[in-house]
Amino acid sequence: MLHIITDSASDLPAAYIELHKLHVIPTPVVIDDVDYFDGKTIHTGEFYNILDNIKRDVKTYHINPAMFTEAFLPYAQAGDSVLYLCFSTGIAGTYNAANIALSNIREDYPDFDLTIIDSKCASAGFGLLVYKLVTMLEKGASKEELIEAADYFIAHIKHVFTVQTLAYLIKGGRLTKLKGTLAETLDMKPVLIVDESGSLSVIKTVRGRKKSLRYLVDYAKENGYHLENQTIALCHGEDRASLDFVNKMVQTTFHPKETLISVVGCAIGAHTGRGIIGFCFFDADDGKYAEYFKAD
Repeated sequence: MLHIITDSASDLPAAYIELHKLHVIPTPVVIDDVDYFDGKTIHTGEFYNILDNIKRDVKTYHINPAMFTEAFLPYAQAGDSVLYLCFSTGIAGTYNAANIALSNIREDYPDFDLTIIDSKCASAGFGLLVYKLVTMLEKGASKEELIEAADYFIAHIKHVFTVQTLAYLIKGGRLTKLKGTLAETLDMKPVLIVDESGSLSVIKTVRGRKKSLRYLVDYAKENGYHLENQTIALCHGEDRASLDFVNKMVQTTFHPKETLISVVGCAIGAHTGRGIIGFCFFDADDGKYAEYFKAD
């Protein structure tokens, strides 16, 4: 039997995970020296309330080989085939840890059929990739088709997002304290993308929250492909007002076929704080996989 599994950095809604019986490996987060697991022992509402206190010690680490071994082993024992879609290597070390676990498992189960794919995606963009492949699997696609389709969709997913505060980027060392404090004083907001290598990259800095949110839509106008025919994704860091502001612009401007909305989990949220807003879409159509996405 063929299974798709992923990790919680895909930020898929709980209802979607339950509906599709999707195995999601939780990302660890350490709060004041206590380990929690994203979506399992801590959820976003509680997490962001803790994170709002900048003095709390919140850290993340990637899923380690022992955790992957625990997740993968039942499939090896059952003789199942698995496609694991993992968090971008440009942001975390998940891919390497998963491969170490696979090598260890194959010492006892040499025929274990597990393929690990670096999504080069994060949050809602990662979720969009999982959504595409789960849809194809449920409509009968083979593992070979899914692997090929993953490469295609990864090459065409666009992520653009912005943050409410720079405090967490400063705290995490992604911005120097001097530059970050100056930018905060001037109310400057960075607009970031996940680039082709799967790494975070600042593409623009604008003044003011509303302007940064509007730029997400401007970026999609320049880079999206017929969004009226697409399933697009929006994500937010427990900031419903900003989500509603962006979603209204998105629906009015693009009239997308379907919109997936999710909350940014611990893997990304710990480094951005409350108020991150992201917009993810494709810069191409579904190509030769379009038949899998036609309405039944």
